Amino acid sequence: MSATMHLRHDGRRPDQLRPVTITRDYLRHPEGSVLVEFGDTKVICTASLEDKVPPFLKGQGKGWVTAEYAMLPRSTNTRSSRERSGPGGRSQEIQRLVGRSLRSVVEMAKLGERTVWLDCDVIQADGGTRTAAITGAFVAMADAIGRLTKTGALPGSPIRDCVAAISVGMVGNRPVLDLNYVEDSTAEVDMNVVMTGAGAFVEVQGTAEQTPFPKARLDELLALAGDGIAGLVGLQRRAIAARDEKHFTL
Repeated sequence: MSATMHLRHDGRRPDQLRPVTITRDYLRHPEGSVLVEFGDTKVICTASLEDKVPPFLKGQGKGWVTAEYAMLPRSTNTRSSRERSGPGGRSQEIQRLVGRSLRSVVEMAKLGERTVWLDCDVIQADGGTRTAAITGAFVAMADAIGRLTKTGALPGSPIRDCVAAISVGMVGNRPVLDLNYVEDSTAEVDMNVVMTGAGAFVEVQGTAEQTPFPKARLDELLALAGDGIAGLVGLQRRAIAARDEKHFTL
């Protein structure tokens, strides 16, 4: 059997990410802004700094990191209505995931009584919007907090590590990395994995569509996700370390 028989519908190997691009300073006004692209999925992530915290944290000397997530009406092949009365159930779930993921790598006491607002807006969707949002939002947050350390407003960075996310799943009874929409819509198992740069897990969301899967398969998928996230973390570190360069591709 030739090697091409094992390629996916878009020509990728089972363990291959889509082309990933991070563009820093994408917008003029936010303290941090990124356009992150996973293949045809494109998400604008901005980080805004606010010199106050939610009421439950007032007077404790700790900061906060929170997120909002939305999909533009024509980010998909048919138009969806704007969420005028607040985020729907899916958007709430994803923005809470983004917030949890980013908080996992920030020392709130070192941030001081400040809030980092992360806004993730999907302008084009082809699967993996939540994982792209987490991966891009981290770079936007790092850029925003970097401004505080450069001006001396913070004595050092409160960011402990990178954090990134990727999807894995079973498609056609084989494990694959970074599912696009065609694969995601037909997957027997669909999983989103969030990990730190050190390889620690932040969150694992996994579902079997019809047939339950054994622990050995779970271990295989987690290892595949770990390999993919290692590549994404390397891309994040390149972006954060750069000074004048704005475009980074994996």
